[in-house]
Amino acid sequence: MNVAKQDSDEPKWIEMPSLPNNSNNSIDVEQDYHDLGERYPQAPVPKLSNDTLIHRASLEDITGIPMIMDWIADGDIVIVEMSSIINREIELQTAVSKLQKFIEDDIKGTVFGLGHNRLLLLPPDYGSNNIDSNSN
Repeated sequence: MNVAKQDSDEPKWIEMPSLPNNSNNSIDVEQDYHDLGERYPQAPVPKLSNDTLIHRASLEDITGIPMIMDWIADGDIVIVEMSSIINREIELQTAVSKLQKFIEDDIKGTVFGLGHNRLLLLPPDYGSNNIDSNSN
């Protein structure tokens, strides 16, 4: 038997009788597969190209530091909840020291304490120098 492979640029639609016939989940031809705006209404993506994101993070241990550094390096603002490591003094000191060295020394951003358990991390464009110069 000779079977030729069909060459087509269009997706092949497969009927799946095992799936429940629910009209709410049906997809019409040329319809978007997911409405991401509806599925993730507060997704951490900028609405405009120059928008800044504000990330809220809970630092459970020092393994989360690289992600926070990436966000700051990308120009995003981060509010870090540190309650999980507040009683582990060495880990807390290590985390704060690494963040301060990177943010304040390396990229010239700013680290603010917000109460006893949180830090506000600002990239260079939002640092205290810019806040002071804009208030005059």
